[in-house]
Amino acid sequence: MHIYFELFSSFFKIGMFTFGGGFAMLPLIEKEMVVRKKWIGRDEIMDLFAAAQAIPGAIAINVASFIGYKIAGKKGSFMATLGVILPSFMIIIAVAALFMQIADAWQVAAVFNGINGGVVAMILISGFRMARSGIVDRITATLFTVTLIAVIFLGVSPIYLILLGAAVGLLRYAIEKKHSKEAGDGE
Repeated sequence: MHIYFELFSSFFKIGMFTFGGGFAMLPLIEKEMVVRKKWIGRDEIMDLFAAAQAIPGAIAINVASFIGYKIAGKKGSFMATLGVILPSFMIIIAVAALFMQIADAWQVAAVFNGINGGVVAMILISGFRMARSGIVDRITATLFTVTLIAVIFLGVSPIYLILLGAAVGLLRYAIEKKHSKEAGDGE
């Protein structure tokens, strides 16, 4: 029972103090799960981030679900997901009730402008960490560069690029498996 509360409270805290969406949560999730709790390793969290990005849904919710499941099965997945969703839900309800009354206030605009700068920094930190651990050789560096150029300059949908990356990964795996099998047969 204790682990369910820990999963819920860890993700509730992350959800409560992160603005800017799922990508802004990634550095906090990494710090909490890898550094503080030591529930998963740094390489594993990057794999979870990649998988969460590749499937439909909000990345933070997907990551919470994956980590919760890994740590404590279905109930752990439910508690981690509930923890990450609940703060946003509560804040949205509270803001919706008040926002119409304060939407035009200069203080509200000032707060959001300040938050935006922090959010951009959090997303850049997350991107930098993922790049550091995800770009491990020429093929991954080439995929990174092609994806960056295709999205920024050519307007290619990230969906196509994720599928391309998956295809390249599968092809690479098949080639490496074939070569290792041939090397094993030759001995």
